[in-house]
Amino acid sequence: MYRVNHNMKHVAEEFMQKPIGHHSPELQRVLMVFRGEPLEGKYVLVCTKPFKEWTLGQLTGVRGKPVKLLKDKTFTSIEDAEREVFRLRWKKYTGHELNL
Repeated sequence: MYRVNHNMKHVAEEFMQKPIGHHSPELQRVLMVFRGEPLEGKYVLVCTKPFKEWTLGQLTGVRGKPVKLLKDKTFTSIEDAEREVFRLRWKKYTGHELNL
């Protein structure tokens, strides 16, 4: 299994510069790890106003149970929302804050 560690800041910098679009193979591997994690507690984005607003949420891991919305984490830019999810997953997998 591919492992993500805090010394891979160049990959994080690449994502922060361009969170949506084509990514290098190394960044793609990191994103596959992040996005493939178990559903319980997984951070997701919920579009709360089409093309205008996204709210951070967490999955319960239980089928039929709604996403828990974190209403204090709302974004007007999909790129900023994606960056926040990346930061949260980075901390989970590396144990370090991503200060970029």
